[in-house]
Amino acid sequence: MASGIAWCLYMANLRRICMVDLDMPLCVRRTVAFCTALGSGSASVEGVHAIAARSGEDILAAWRDGYLAVMRVSDWQAVQQIRPAVVVDAIIAKRNIATRIADAPLVIGLGPGFVAGSDCHLVVETHRGHHLARILERGSAQPNTGTPGDIAGFTAERVLRAPRDGCFETRHVIGDRVSKGEVVGSVEGVTITAGIDGIVRGLIGSGTVVTARLKLGDIDPRGSIEHCHTISDKARALGGAVLEAIMRHANRGLAA
Repeated sequence: MASGIAWCLYMANLRRICMVDLDMPLCVRRTVAFCTALGSGSASVEGVHAIAARSGEDILAAWRDGYLAVMRVSDWQAVQQIRPAVVVDAIIAKRNIATRIADAPLVIGLGPGFVAGSDCHLVVETHRGHHLARILERGSAQPNTGTPGDIAGFTAERVLRAPRDGCFETRHVIGDRVSKGEVVGSVEGVTITAGIDGIVRGLIGSGTVVTARLKLGDIDPRGSIEHCHTISDKARALGGAVLEAIMRHANRGLAA
């Protein structure tokens, strides 16, 4: 979701963007994620390019060259010369991990776990349905239901989760077509099988150390390879909402 949001902001010409991720990212939709730059040095999503940064100077150099900057959280904590005008917490952990309303003049929290006016200025609804991408100036998003959003009639069965703590291993790659019951990977010898027929749209990297119940990937029952390499409808909607939130803040003096 964070990459889709960054893409929307970049395409709206808000181009001084630095994305911060875990030192070992747990992203599953890796073919449309800028965080892969942390491993390869660069990444591209629908024509927008990002490069890895290790310092404040690297961030400024990336911006001068027209790139998004992507940084490990351990490196970001050492950056002193850049103070963000806007912080967007797009972790979507269903809880607020460490974001504070004092982190920037505008702090936007996505999904459950944030309270607008308390630990952020604005909250964006992430639950699929009528209120998806609604901006809240007070209160919280809908509580976490624990059930993944519906895609073509499937919810929990389309999501791959770790059966236990350990190292995830797989021979599959994003874009593979799988059948219900087919083994997609394993964690410490415990196999993970596909719950439906479809295409592997997202899959965490083989060799990643995971915890029990962590999302490892998802299977798209619609069966379109193109969906593996383009931003999802939900991410695009959330990107539009974040852009609106920033414009509300930036232009608040014009609303008379």
